[in-house]
Amino acid sequence: MFKTANVGSVDRIIRLVVGAILVIGPFVFASALWSGPVLSWLVPLIGIVLIATALFRFCPLYRILGMNTCKTG
Repeated sequence: MFKTANVGSVDRIIRLVVGAILVIGPFVFASALWSGPVLSWLVPLIGIVLIATALFRFCPLYRILGMNTCKTG
């Protein structure tokens, strides 16, 4: 499906943790950060994108920027 992985192990863990917090956060914690109508759905959506890039080990933005956090060799 994707050409090559460009998300390394540490990057994956960070993306999974932050993504889970962003998906669960608005439903568990009452905070001004996501109290607005747009942010209440935008924050979990960003979390889902982070989790998806961690699971697929591919980040399109990394591809555009020419970044790669995978160790080679």
